[in-house]
Amino acid sequence: MHMGNRLAAVDLGSNSFRLEIGRAEHGGFQRTEYLKETVRQGGGLDDDRNLTPQAMQAGWDCLARFGERLAGFKPGEVRAVATQTLREARNRDEFLRRANSILGFPINVISGREEARLIYQGVAQMLPQSDERRIVLDIGGRSTELILGQGATPLVMESFRVGSIAWSNRYFPDGQFSKKAFAIAEIAAKAVLDEALDAYHPNRWEAAYGSAGTVGAIADVLVASGWPAGTVTQDGLDWLLDKLIAAQSADRIKLSGMREDRKAIIGGGVSIVRALFNLLGIHTLHQATGGLRHGLICDLMGANNSNDDLRLKTVQRLSVKFGVDGMHGERVGKVATHLFGQLMTTAGAAPPVDGDRHLRKLRWAAQLHEIGSHISHSDYHKHGAYILDNADAMGFSLSEMHRLSLLVLGHRGKLRKIEAALTDTDLLAQLMALRLAVILCHARRDPDMAGMVLERLDTQGRTLQLRCRAGWAEAFPQSAYLLREEAQAWQKTPWSLQVIGC
Repeated sequence: MHMGNRLAAVDLGSNSFRLEIGRAEHGGFQRTEYLKETVRQGGGLDDDRNLTPQAMQAGWDCLARFGERLAGFKPGEVRAVATQTLREARNRDEFLRRANSILGFPINVISGREEARLIYQGVAQMLPQSDERRIVLDIGGRSTELILGQGATPLVMESFRVGSIAWSNRYFPDGQFSKKAFAIAEIAAKAVLDEALDAYHPNRWEAAYGSAGTVGAIADVLVASGWPAGTVTQDGLDWLLDKLIAAQSADRIKLSGMREDRKAIIGGGVSIVRALFNLLGIHTLHQATGGLRHGLICDLMGANNSNDDLRLKTVQRLSVKFGVDGMHGERVGKVATHLFGQLMTTAGAAPPVDGDRHLRKLRWAAQLHEIGSHISHSDYHKHGAYILDNADAMGFSLSEMHRLSLLVLGHRGKLRKIEAALTDTDLLAQLMALRLAVILCHARRDPDMAGMVLERLDTQGRTLQLRCRAGWAEAFPQSAYLLREEAQAWQKTPWSLQVIGC
């Protein structure tokens, strides 16, 4: 980063939307502005897991205010992510189409483990450098992330579908507090979280840190009532529980440090924190100043290289886990990116926006195109697409993984199954290059591509032409046959592929 570059992170949480703005200076980050709005989108999912019109409008209104503040920022200076509520929402695409336009920057829905990675990164960034073994808890509105790490390195990351909004709606639906309701809520939280006991056993960490609003809200009340600042203890939780039960309902809470917007969801939050203390043997939870948005800032300060390194490692891990032929994947990727590069430089055609990014994703799709073979060779492209659509992949957003899954799904077979997505001309070019590369590498050796050219014949990219040198078809008759079959497959779509001399 250049000295003084401005950066911004947007966190669309289930309870609050947050905007962090600052500057990268002298290797660190200096906050200049922080905006937070309690949107409570996590409470706006109906029984069918769709965001209600009211919940969507509240989110759009908030993002319009954020977007106004971000006017003039460049794409590389802003990162925006959404978490559990939009992971769950069945109509998230409807919300995001307008949200992206209103904010002025793309909003990436991230997986639970990617959220956990970013949280730990943000927490570690704000702590003194050390080799301390630590556990980090982040209790949000609809999910709880647990991360085990040492120093700046996260080691074990998991996300659980238990959060302060969800638990308050389920176990304190009318805002009524009783000893029995808290007991039931705590038992239910333990039932979800108990699988964490082995991975996050007390002998694996030395200190516990709590991030995000739930821990902050509890700590604020405790310190306002005379408890030590910066920590939450079991005694403090017991005291707070007694106070909530005595109040009998959320609207009757009268505690210093308790914000009005927290009263409705404090019951669920306290129940989850108590369950974690009991399960994991926590005695003292230190309040962390860093969190998800600080993790986003760290990624931005590391520029694209560190994130690409992380995503490359993720691709390599998936490749090894599912027994992919890595050498063949590299071979297909080399050919596909070569062909895609030719399309990018076709005279008269508009090159794809951020072509290097498309090249990287095409290379990753090529490396993973046979990932489904681990399940079955029959329809392996369908199995592979399912794996990528459902994998927790660090460094990737859900939309990025879906794009990889579309390329894997479409790299062979009929095109009808992916035709609706091909209105994206960049995806069309990526898919054309990948399909041709798989054909040319069908013998699982480096193909002879001397004199081979792939180009657009029109600026819209609807007609593409692959030309081969004289004698190529006679030298490689099987490849030539497969290329002619490929041209026929494209004739059944609004696009066409001409094969000349092949």
